[in-house]
Amino acid sequence: MPDLPTPARLEQAVCSVVRGQEPVIRRILATMISGGHVLLEDYPGTGKTTMAKAIAAAISGSVFKRVQFTPDLLPSDILGISVLDPRSQEFRFHPGPIFTNILLADEINRASPRTQSALLEAMAEGQATIEGERHDFGSLFFVIATQNPVEFRGTYPLPEAQMDRFALQCTLGYVSAAEEVAILADQVQTHPVDQLEPVVSRDEILELMDAAKKIRFSEELRHYTVALVAATRSRPEVQLPASPRASLALMKVSQALALFEGLDFVSPEIIQSVAVDVIAHRLVLAPEAKYLGQNARQIVEDIIAQTPVPV
Repeated sequence: MPDLPTPARLEQAVCSVVRGQEPVIRRILATMISGGHVLLEDYPGTGKTTMAKAIAAAISGSVFKRVQFTPDLLPSDILGISVLDPRSQEFRFHPGPIFTNILLADEINRASPRTQSALLEAMAEGQATIEGERHDFGSLFFVIATQNPVEFRGTYPLPEAQMDRFALQCTLGYVSAAEEVAILADQVQTHPVDQLEPVVSRDEILELMDAAKKIRFSEELRHYTVALVAATRSRPEVQLPASPRASLALMKVSQALALFEGLDFVSPEIIQSVAVDVIAHRLVLAPEAKYLGQNARQIVEDIIAQTPVPV
């Protein structure tokens, strides 16, 4: 594994723990390298938490924290709080779990909108303003949020502004029977994530983030990217279309994905492969479209099929 390029080492390490999810793992890692955040919407037990733990374990020097979102969770439980020191009679700030490199926001839709909003500034700008003071998180700050798509009792829908902060939304899904047998074999005595050794350093991740920005993204592809996103604004089924933030996310994730594929340029195929995951979750459909059974992913797939591809 040490002889492999850095992206391949990282990907192989995570795939050794989370079996049968190679395409999704690559997109999630590419999102991290692009500086974005991921929303995993899937059924319980499909490996969402294990995925986050494996990514953190594979990066030496990274700090991983997990927050279990519940209805009684407060913004201060995430951001931190100032506590009076009885000796010095001064308030000392105790940072919350958001001060980390990789944050797992588990079942994010179980917290109130007020608590969910505590993540808005952090995810958009990599900083938090607490009690009037700005706190920067550093270059590596990656949020993996999860939610259950079928359990709605005691949950709050994520507001549109929150959804727009996620560069990518995807699902893991159930693996094949053969992969599930392999998972059982892996966990007879211990969990493979506990045996996972770091394969890349935090500095190497920062180097990858810089390298992704240098991947060639041609003028034609910039126009193509904007055309895909702008097409959501003229669809009658869409009540709230995608913003320029979607165009930026699509460009950056595509650049990082090209890096993982060993390319020094982005192709239209790479953009198409992630466009649905980047754009669909940002759309709010008109009530009549929902009534007719349409969904955002189908609409984005139609847009991809109808938009001319640059040659």
